[in-house]
Amino acid sequence: MLGSSLLVALGTSATLPRFSAGSFFSQWELAPIPFVVTVWMAGLYLVGVRALRRRGDRWPWSRTLSFVVIGTGAFYVATSSGLAAYDTTLLSVHMVQHMMLSMVVPLALALGAPVTLALRTLPRRPRTWLLVILHSRVAKVLSFPPLTFLLYVISPWALYFSGWYDASLHSSYIHELMHLHLVLVGSLFFWPIVGIDPVPGRVGYPFRVLLVVLTLPFHAFLGVTIMGQTALIGGDWYPDLHHGPMGAWLPDPRADQHLAGGILWASGDLIGLAFFGVLFTQWVRSSMREAVREDRRLDLIEARGRAAVEPPVVEPVETNPDG
Repeated sequence: MLGSSLLVALGTSATLPRFSAGSFFSQWELAPIPFVVTVWMAGLYLVGVRALRRRGDRWPWSRTLSFVVIGTGAFYVATSSGLAAYDTTLLSVHMVQHMMLSMVVPLALALGAPVTLALRTLPRRPRTWLLVILHSRVAKVLSFPPLTFLLYVISPWALYFSGWYDASLHSSYIHELMHLHLVLVGSLFFWPIVGIDPVPGRVGYPFRVLLVVLTLPFHAFLGVTIMGQTALIGGDWYPDLHHGPMGAWLPDPRADQHLAGGILWASGDLIGLAFFGVLFTQWVRSSMREAVREDRRLDLIEARGRAAVEPPVVEPVETNPDG
């Protein structure tokens, strides 16, 4: 049937076993593009950390853990594990992949502070180029918080309620671009909010909290909309798969779409709360550092005031009575 032949065209086996925890591990594949991206990202980061340590500078292990293990690790799991094997077979599996790429990966990469690491380790000329990019008008526009919020909110609606998602099912090239798009849009939105790097688009903590809070009802509304959608996302793709070898175990497409909407709703709120927790912790630490700086400034002003008011101490001069 059409669905089965197209599934083969995407490089995925048309005889996948029933999706389970075991198939999540047994269906791993060495996808070229995700593998190359993962190796380069993690490798360059570790090279930078090594360069810092060789010259005696410290780099927090938590940042390395966040970027290399959680960030690039989650990216590779989402694009090469059983999630990737079933992402064109079950919409619910694709939705788990979607949330990992659009929220978990950007959060972990941002907390790894790769831009800061690059500025501290790159040679002079590449570092100058990076600074030029960070201060460019394009970077300022792409990191403008209202714009990045609109992109983050509109992107999933455009994905699932236009021909884009259907095209990603029929084309492996568009499918891979969709994965990169999810990571990029998530990074543009969350990097200035929770990231440590000196990127443009940074705003005050109250506005950052507001932006994160606004994502919570957005995920809920989108999830509920997908759950109540009568038309199938992807058109005839999922019903056609029932005519192939996997039809015996595939769930009803509408039931699976209902589950996918619930996954989007629940995971969006949970991960959003994790973002809020990270942001709140950063806000508290920033306030504590600011309080320490303010105490030092006031102590310095007080010391200068005392020095200006107190008369100088004049040492007595001894005289010789014998002349």
